[in-house]
Parts: sequence; structure tokens; C-alpha cells
Amino acid sequence: MQKNRAKLGDGVRIGDRFIENNVFCAPLAGYTDFAFRKLCYRFGAGLCFTEMVSAKGLLYDNEATKALLYKDASEPQTAAQLFGSDPAILRAACESEALKDYSVIDLNMGCPVPKVFKNGEGSALLQNLPLAEKIISECKKSKKNITVKFRIGLTADKPIAAEFAKLCEGAGADLITVHGRSRERYYSGEPEYAEIAAAKNAVSIPVIANGGIFSRKDAASMLEKTGADGVMVARAAMYNPHIFSEILGKDGDWDIRDTIERQTEDMLRFYGEKFTVVQMRKMTSFYIRGMRNCSAWKAKLFTCTSVQELREIVNDIFA
Repeated sequence: MQKNRAKLGDGVRIGDRFIENNVFCAPLAGYTDFAFRKLCYRFGAGLCFTEMVSAKGLLYDNEATKALLYKDASEPQTAAQLFGSDPAILRAACESEALKDYSVIDLNMGCPVPKVFKNGEGSALLQNLPLAEKIISECKKSKKNITVKFRIGLTADKPIAAEFAKLCEGAGADLITVHGRSRERYYSGEPEYAEIAAAKNAVSIPVIANGGIFSRKDAASMLEKTGADGVMVARAAMYNPHIFSEILGKDGDWDIRDTIERQTEDMLRFYGEKFTVVQMRKMTSFYIRGMRNCSAWKAKLFTCTSVQELREIVNDIFA
């Protein structure tokens, strides 16, 4: 008997945790800090992930690494994403004090960037199945809810999505996210829907589909073509965190000016002025994309050196 297909907004279970809706925000290096995640939750995201965190960095008590795990009290059920290649170190990271407030740990087995790949981490684990399996099983011993994010393979001509999905489930994963592109394609081209569907059909744990989702239509199409239990939004959220409301069919436009101010205020109290200015110049440029005189405003934004200057420019943009 065929199971009922998931719909946008359905809940999804991750081990002993229930997530109220199945539209997730992906872990994005350099972007998904607590201030950005607060926006995504405000606009309806079911679950957000931290930036990619080094397991070794945690065990070496690296301050910059620990800062990536800062979580605001208003965040509901944020998951932490770890990367690494040593099963013992990854398990120790899961059990560390730094992750005591995280009940869901995501293991990155999909990052395509050369620096990570050359270290045998991220998507490199797709070519070392025994090691990938050992990592998952060791991390599961931490008693955390374990999820795994991976790509369909290293190259498009040799997909392993179904095989890897079964490996994850067998090793104890509670949920998997499948990015529907191979490592060689990075973030370009249409996702391989059939490969995500193959992964879904191979396992009984929930499967989240990732890749190429920029609208409600894209998200609905992804569920229809793959049978997945939910979707994960990545790059689209960087430009428009309100996309979660749009995908979930909620009414109303977003107040970009208010969004910028909220994010700036949150970042300022934790990161200080210097980092906040650098980050918010970039984020504001994303948010105003497509507006009149956008290029000129962007050029002006990247000349500002203080939060006060940033706010003055924003006031001018929306005057």
C-alpha cells in the first residue's frame, strides 16, 4: 500500500523530536548564525541548522568554532551541523559540553569545496562508505538524534543516493537530507529528482530533498517528483528569508527595512560592531536585490564602516 505523499507544512519526526513543519533552512557557511536563523524561524522555517562546525575545532576548544554554536533563547529546535572524518572525534564532539543544548546533530557528508574534500571530509566520504558508516554509528552512540546531509554521488554518471541512504539508515541515522546534485556540479543545474526518489524509496526514515528550491512552486514540484518528506531551502533564503512564508502559503509581504534592523540589532549585541558591519553590508545587498538603483546602493553599502553609516544608507534606500 502506497504511503500518503507529504505536503508542504506537514510535520516530520527526527528520532524523539517532532518538527512542526517540513520546510527546513539549510546550514550555510557564513550565513546561518543565530541572528539569521531567528529571521527564518519568524518567517516560518520548521527547522534551521547552524553553520558547518568542525568537530576538531570543538575538541581543541577553538573560540571561533564555539561562537558558531551560539543559540538564541527564542530558537525552537535548531540542529547543529558537524563535519570531520574521525569517528571518535565526531562522537566526542556530539557528547561535548558545547553541544549539550542541541538534541539534533547533522553530519555533513556533502560539502563539495576542495579544502574540505581534500581532507577526506564532506562529500569525500561518499567514496569511503565504511568510514561514513562508522562515523554515523559512533555519533549515534552519543544518544543524540542524528541526521546526515549528502549528495547523490561524486559524479553524475555514478550516483549512489539509494545505496548511501540505506547505509545511513542501517548505521542509525534518524533522517537524511539528499542534495540532488553530484559533487562535481556544486550548485549548478537541475537537481536529479530520480536519485532523490531512489533514496526515498530505499529507506523508511524521513528524507528531506534539497537543491534548486527558489519558490513555493519549486518546493511543491520537489515533493511531487521525489516523494520526499520535506524540503530544505539553501541559497534562496540568503536573498529572501521570507521565502519560508511564501512556500508555506502564508499571506503578506516582508518588511525588508525591519528585517535589516532586527538582524543588525541581534548581531551587534553578540558579535560587536566590526563584524556586524561587514556581515550586514553583505546581507543588506542581498535583500535589496532587484530594487531600483540596486547597484548604486550596493556600492555605497560597501563603503560604510560603522553601524550608524549602515543605518543611514538603509534609511536612504527606503526613504
